Amino acid sequence: MNPSILSWAVPVGIILFVLLFYKFILRVFFGVVIVPEDRIGLVTKKFVLFGKQQLPEGRIIATNGEAGFQAQTLPPGVYFWKWIWQYSIHFQPFIIIPTGKLGLVLAKDGSELEIGRILGRKIDCDSFQDAEAFLKNGGRKGRQTGIITPGSYRVNTYLFEVEITDMTQIPDNAVGIVTTMEGKPLEEGQIAGKIIDGHNKFQDVDSFLTKDGYKGLQEQVILAGSYFLNPWFAKLEMVKMTEIPIGHVGVVISYVGEEGKDLSGVEFKHGNIVGKGYKGVWAEPLGPGKYPINPYIMKVELVPTTNLVLNWASARSESHQLDKNLSTITVRSKDGFPFNLDVSQIIHIPTTEAPKVIARFGNMNNLVSQVLEPTIGNYFRNSAQDSDVIAFLGTRKERQQSAKDHIGKVLDQYNVFGVDTLIGDIVPPESLMKTLTDRKLAEEQKITYETEKKAQETRQSLEKETAIADMQKEIVKADQGVLIAERIADASVKKATGDANSVRLQANAEGDRMRLMATGEAEKVRLLAKAESEKIELLAKANAEQISLTGNAEAEKILAIGKSNAESYKLSVEAMGGNNFTQLKVMESIASQKVKIMPDVLIGGGDGASGGISGLLGLQLLEQLGKKVSDKDAGADKN
Repeated sequence: MNPSILSWAVPVGIILFVLLFYKFILRVFFGVVIVPEDRIGLVTKKFVLFGKQQLPEGRIIATNGEAGFQAQTLPPGVYFWKWIWQYSIHFQPFIIIPTGKLGLVLAKDGSELEIGRILGRKIDCDSFQDAEAFLKNGGRKGRQTGIITPGSYRVNTYLFEVEITDMTQIPDNAVGIVTTMEGKPLEEGQIAGKIIDGHNKFQDVDSFLTKDGYKGLQEQVILAGSYFLNPWFAKLEMVKMTEIPIGHVGVVISYVGEEGKDLSGVEFKHGNIVGKGYKGVWAEPLGPGKYPINPYIMKVELVPTTNLVLNWASARSESHQLDKNLSTITVRSKDGFPFNLDVSQIIHIPTTEAPKVIARFGNMNNLVSQVLEPTIGNYFRNSAQDSDVIAFLGTRKERQQSAKDHIGKVLDQYNVFGVDTLIGDIVPPESLMKTLTDRKLAEEQKITYETEKKAQETRQSLEKETAIADMQKEIVKADQGVLIAERIADASVKKATGDANSVRLQANAEGDRMRLMATGEAEKVRLLAKAESEKIELLAKANAEQISLTGNAEAEKILAIGKSNAESYKLSVEAMGGNNFTQLKVMESIASQKVKIMPDVLIGGGDGASGGISGLLGLQLLEQLGKKVSDKDAGADKN
């Protein structure tokens, strides 16, 4: 035989021999049972040699040596006299409850549950590891109030069935609402069980039941943490903690508790206000913070204690949403025009008055819908009917103050302080609005025109002052011109006087003319500053004086010339004789005037005839000459 085969065959053979020795020798002849250290032995007795053999009726676990499943188990170790033909041993692993879990126990045997109960009371049985003690001490079959906490347990699974479930975890900022399935029935008129002490937050079920805890919804709540709650006993619902923000108080309405004394006073007839812990509206509200409130037995109504703004405007709503159902107010004026207006109402509810407001209305939404909305809406509708639209617009400030006073008095009756009433946008009819707009434009245009008029007047005044300032230099220039003209005139006068010595009349006339011209020029410059009319007048006077002087000078000149001619004629007549001088002048006139003395047709005749014609022609010539001389002399006299 191969030595390698022998090397491992020998140990195997030894092991097989030991097993056979144990199985058939020790087990059969000595009834030896070896229970491993991680197991327990569940014993089933096949028959009884002596004594009572049958289990009582209704029982499945033997406690007094009867045949069948045995209550007593075999812990790890060695046991004798458990013969294989009489006992059947089943090795069962320990029941292990992990951390964060708990074990729920269902008993398959025991006494019947009392009527009305669904859980068997806790029995002293070493956490269900002593099945015999459980049964002998009156353990009940069915679901048990006791639980198994994390750990390893030697539980007889013939009697107990263990269900592993999670521990109850309540997170931060949450509240556990407990409803129990076992306990004393609630009293009539109550909706929740009263608070019972000493049951460790419902973890000690038997203590709760022993102290007459009530079945159903519980007033007591469980805060954040981990709990060994038996889910067959208590159902848990988690809700958020009640938070009261800053600027608010929480008015508590309790649905449980004893009937308390009314603290509202005789004047308040809208509900009872009671002390803390009684049924009704609590007189002391909760301040800002977080509270573990059971919402099924208490209701907390938030009441803002800061100024609260409510808008009657379709396009605007505050964050508190109390005015979300309010809209722009439509009113009708005295003259029949419908128009819209936005209104904002500011209210304040003192902390001490908050319970009365809730006792009267139930919540803030009811206050808005039952009081504020009809009060403010009706006030402005009534106010608009007493006035036309234009007058309403014009008296907006007065109507706002009147609304504040009226609404404040009304709200005071409801324990609410009216801080202010504000009128927002007023939207009159479009046609009427156009009329108002046109009127306003006309008024603004009037103001514009008046402003422009004042501006023009100012501009005219400026231009006048500017013209006067500009004329100053002209006036100065004119004054200097006058002086210069006067000097020139004086020089001209002296020159004219000198010339007059040679030709007196001409020199005098020319001097006077120059003097008058100088005087006229000076007057003309002055009249530029004063008036155009004075200028014309002075010019006229100057011209008149000039003409007068010139005429006098011409007259003297003609007179001197005439006198000179007369002296000359006189001397000529004396020298030549009158007839000869006459004939001479006639001939000079004929020559100078180119008088035709001979006709174009001459009719001849005798000597006597020619002498007659010659005489007639001479007479005619003398008449013509005499006429011209007369005309000339008359003209000279006229001049």
